[in-house]
Amino acid sequence: MKGILGTKIGMTQIWKGDKAIPVTVVLAGPCHVVQRKTAATDGYEATQVGFSPKKESRINRPLMGHLKKAGVPGMRYLREFRNFKVEGDTIDIGIFAEGEKIDATGTSKGRGHQGVMRRWNFKGGPASHGAKKWHRRPGSIGQRKTPGRVYKGKRMSGHWGTDRITVQNLEVIEVRASENLILIKGAIPGMTGGLVVIRQAIKAQLKQGKGVK
Repeated sequence: MKGILGTKIGMTQIWKGDKAIPVTVVLAGPCHVVQRKTAATDGYEATQVGFSPKKESRINRPLMGHLKKAGVPGMRYLREFRNFKVEGDTIDIGIFAEGEKIDATGTSKGRGHQGVMRRWNFKGGPASHGAKKWHRRPGSIGQRKTPGRVYKGKRMSGHWGTDRITVQNLEVIEVRASENLILIKGAIPGMTGGLVVIRQAIKAQLKQGKGVK
């Protein structure tokens, strides 16, 4: 289950023959291998990687010691990839190829506190016939005496966004190794400059019968 970290540059389109393909451009790697975890010492197999240099003054002392022990500079992001055997101390975008399927994980944009119409696409109340201050309200949310409460998970107003979202089975359109850029078909959640975790597609692995642990 190979993977790499990157930051979202933005969206554009490229032409393949007579077709325009929408793509998300991600600046991925190179990532430094910070730690190799084994079943004997940690109870599971994983590779911890770091991405994006960061000023050492902004890193706490325990993390700074952890990075210096691995001999890598200050890293802004640290993530683990299970069952990923890495040869060498760095990971670059060359581990992926054009046409390969990947899963992309990012943090969606924060929208703050939103009402039910924007958050859940509710219809809203009537606009006329005596309706007053009812245009964007959710309507009834409860029951009668039994059960006499509002069920958990009821769709109501609240905070919207900043969720960890994974989009599966996206296609790699192009890999520009010299620029550390990967062009992925479609949209990826998150704002420009946000962290993107790119992994080998799980469903593609299962389809090939390799299995994922």
